[in-house]
Formats: sequence, structure tokens, C-alpha cells
Amino acid sequence: MKPKILFVVTSHDAKGSTGEKTGYYLGEVSHPWEVLTAAGYEIDFVSPQGGNPPVDGFDLTDSTNKKFWEDQYYHHKISHSMKPSEVIAGDYKAVFFAGGHGVMWDLPDDLTIAALAAKIYENNGVVAAVCHGPAGLVNIKLSNGKFLVDGKKVNGFTNEEEEMVKLTGVVPFLLENKLKERGGIYEKSAPWQLHVTIDNRLITGQNPQSAKAVGKAIRDSLHQ
Repeated sequence: MKPKILFVVTSHDAKGSTGEKTGYYLGEVSHPWEVLTAAGYEIDFVSPQGGNPPVDGFDLTDSTNKKFWEDQYYHHKISHSMKPSEVIAGDYKAVFFAGGHGVMWDLPDDLTIAALAAKIYENNGVVAAVCHGPAGLVNIKLSNGKFLVDGKKVNGFTNEEEEMVKLTGVVPFLLENKLKERGGIYEKSAPWQLHVTIDNRLITGQNPQSAKAVGKAIRDSLHQ
């Protein structure tokens, strides 16, 4: 049996009331997937509603996206994602929250997924997220009652980046602000620059450009 990592993706497909579609960001799944499967890990997928999650950033000119999308085994796995109730936390060495704007609407309030992530973390596992994925971290509480991010270095999609994509007034909250509210020691680089923050077993990346490096950081953390 290969060691397993749980990827969390959104089930939400709309950017507020704009009429624009969203979902999980393909490159933020495919790039960490490529790194971690090459390192010998099996990837499972969970989404709040289970089944076939909506996809955004669908760019098959990216060779890694194309490789993932055309991998029959993994295409079937992500299009038949598990429901949170079907996941056994003890099966996983790490949990990774992929981004895409959809996560801002459904992952913060999914307390079942938050509880799974807390269990994985407290079982000496890694919790990781990239871009908007840290929205899934903001309500994770540990058994001591503290928020997971409280007192830890963390990053995620910045206020400046949100402004540049003109969605500041659309998203339900600004991720940078919320991570700070939860006690996170927030770091950032200039917009669209690769930035990965590692604080022990919490790994976060700022934007799509950071997805592959987050995958490598998960791999390296698990190999220590």
C-alpha cells in the first residue's frame, strides 16, 4: 500500500452573483499531484458535496495539467471525489487544500473537512494549502481549542492579488485579512511571485505560481 495524501477541492461553481463560473484551479491540483505521485504517494480527493467538482483554470497547454487530465485513473478519482463522511483521517499522511475561487464559499464552513484536517495534523501529519486554499484552514480548530493557524507563519492569496483580479467586492471575505484575524503570522511577496511558507507541519503557498513548490514542500516535509 502506498502512503496516502488527501486533496481537498471545492464543490462551489459560481463567483458570487457575477454570473462567472469557478471551481478548483486545475494547476493547483495537477502540479502538486505530479510531484507527490512521482514521490510514491497515492492521492485521494474529497469535496464538500462529493462527486464531480467544478474546474477552473482549464488550460491544457500546460503539460502538467494535460498529463493529469488525461490520466484515466486520476481523472476518474477526481470526478468521483469522496464526500467528507467517507474519509478516514487515519489513512492520510497529509491533507492539501487546492485553491480556485470556489473554496472561498464552501470550505471555510465545512466543519467535517476541518475536523479531518485537525485529526491529520494532530496525528503528526502535514496540512498544506495554496492560493485560495488556505480559506479551508481558517476555521480548523485543534483539540486545545486554538485555531490551527494561530501563532504560525502562513500565507495565501493576497489582498493586492484579489484587487488585481477585480474580485475584492465579490468574495465573501479577504483571505489575507481572515488569516490575520485567526492569529496567523501572515507573509507575502509581490503579486504573482512564488512564495511558500513553512511553519513546522503547516505549509502554505501564495498563488498558482506557488503550487508546484508547495507539492515539493509537502514531499520534503514527509521525508524528514
